[in-house]
Amino acid sequence: MNAAVDTLTPAEAAVVAGVSVRDVHRVIDEHILPESLYDTREGRSFRNDACVFIAFYFEAADRLTSEERQRAISLASQNSSGRKSFAKIVHDGFLTIDFAPFWTSVDERLHRLNAARAQVSIDNRILGGAPIIRGTRVPVYDVAASVAAGYPMERILSSYPSLNREQIELAALFAEANPQRGRPKQRNVPPSGMKLISSRRKPRPVPR
Repeated sequence: MNAAVDTLTPAEAAVVAGVSVRDVHRVIDEHILPESLYDTREGRSFRNDACVFIAFYFEAADRLTSEERQRAISLASQNSSGRKSFAKIVHDGFLTIDFAPFWTSVDERLHRLNAARAQVSIDNRILGGAPIIRGTRVPVYDVAASVAAGYPMERILSSYPSLNREQIELAALFAEANPQRGRPKQRNVPPSGMKLISSRRKPRPVPR
């Protein structure tokens, strides 16, 4: 497994496991994962290999009961101290569970997260320390907001000619794994389907 990120925040773990942040919190609240795979002493954090079992638990929900999934996770992680000691195939009575596909998909997503992190630069001398795409002055969260708004890739590329498609996709991934705190800024755009007739502002009458 790509080890550039040793521990993950809940939002990062959600991206790497391919599930929602709510589901990531569930694995702690409902004691789904062995305690060795996460830490709650100073906020919640996860070992990167925990994402394999998070992904398995939710992806196998339509085939195995919760008890069967938890038992498989327990057997695979039994007496393990790291990736190399995890069982890739678990035999439990008549059940045989292959974790290899989950390791592969999680490893790929972790690689993408590492690439997204490497692309971002923070310099207090540039835009007040806002995260930017390395080598540019383009704010990461501005690009991610365009992706989240559903703008076509061609439109985003024309708005940020210094970027390529890969940089835009990684910016969106970084923002998903590192959501901004506080209330999101209001976007002053008209509702879908409305046409802008005029942009002239009419002054509000002064009360007498």
